[in-house]
Amino acid sequence: MPEDPRDPRHGPSRDEPPLGEPSRGRKRAYFVMMGTCLLLIVLAWNVVRLWSVPVAVVMSVVAAVIPPAAAVVANWGRGG
Repeated sequence: MPEDPRDPRHGPSRDEPPLGEPSRGRKRAYFVMMGTCLLLIVLAWNVVRLWSVPVAVVMSVVAAVIPPAAAVVANWGRGG
């Protein structure tokens, strides 16, 4: 009798990463988002503030929203 892949007694398929490990695409998205966050902060307070403090503050606010969104993206679609 063939095994049912939906049967919870069987482990994850070889194509899926284990639950403790995010997929490659999610890892890449997380690191891109966090890199963007760091870039925004560095540019805001080392370059942009020389011309416009309000724009630097807006950039910092945007940068502050990115880490929680990156965490959601990294954990999206994980079972468990």
